[in-house]
Amino acid sequence: MNQKTFKEVSDLWKRDKKQYVKESSYSTYVLLLNKHLLPAFGDSTEVTESEVQVFALRKLDEGLSIKSVRELVLILKMVVRFGAKAGCWPVPDWNIRYPTEQAAPDLEVLNRQDQRRILSHIKDHFTCRNLGIYICLAAGLRIGEVCALQWQDLDMVDEVIRVRKTLGRVYQPDGTNHHSRLVLGQPKTVNAVREVPMSREMIRLVRPLTRVVNPEFFLLSNDKKPLEPKTYRSYYKRFMSDLGVSDLKFHGLRHSFATRCIESGCDYKTVSVLLGHANIGTTLNLYVHPNLDQKKKCIEKVFRHLG
Repeated sequence: MNQKTFKEVSDLWKRDKKQYVKESSYSTYVLLLNKHLLPAFGDSTEVTESEVQVFALRKLDEGLSIKSVRELVLILKMVVRFGAKAGCWPVPDWNIRYPTEQAAPDLEVLNRQDQRRILSHIKDHFTCRNLGIYICLAAGLRIGEVCALQWQDLDMVDEVIRVRKTLGRVYQPDGTNHHSRLVLGQPKTVNAVREVPMSREMIRLVRPLTRVVNPEFFLLSNDKKPLEPKTYRSYYKRFMSDLGVSDLKFHGLRHSFATRCIESGCDYKTVSVLLGHANIGTTLNLYVHPNLDQKKKCIEKVFRHLG
């Protein structure tokens, strides 16, 4: 067996992985390797189940979520399997245990009254940055997607928003120096490339503007240079504070859109497509939670059908 250290194998794995994944995904892998995995396993020539178990529990004690720790262990396993295929290590056969997860907290969403108030306020106090908040509430875009929108993405012929890009900062390892750069790239998944119909209200709001703006300018900045997500998130916090609305995270705008869709009786598959989810299961798990009355009606239907 051609033994190598975990760091040596991870360097080979990174070079291989870079050919197949998006730049943002690759950067995330490198960041997590450098921050968590290499300090723990960098000099190891074998990674045992007991060592990984201790590592997982320690990261939980440090405050990482179970989801984050699972992601670290997954990357660790990918590197070790890569090393095993190259004949450096035995094939990993780990069974890592995690504490029982508590019930997921309720999604943070706006109530109907606050949502109506925000939409009304934006129509009365129009700015390009406020329009971005309106779009997220009325179309469910992610912050990177709305920051990447250009005026030409508002198609006034088909009356849809064409989501084709996302904007975000990508971690850039450079020897011992670490920095990030702003990247305009493909959305999160293939399904995230989508067309979201505009409401009648939104069409009335933006149609006059699309006739006079530069179609290649970014919508939030109305300039050839985009507004980056960190800056826009800060603006959003001030907007909500000035309006006296509950302290809702930016992603809560997307949750609010999805929740209103479900409450309005939209079918789940359509909501999933509008949100750009990779599969309908994500939509169901996040937003579809039948109440007791719905459960009772379901049971009654079953026994009526049985006669």
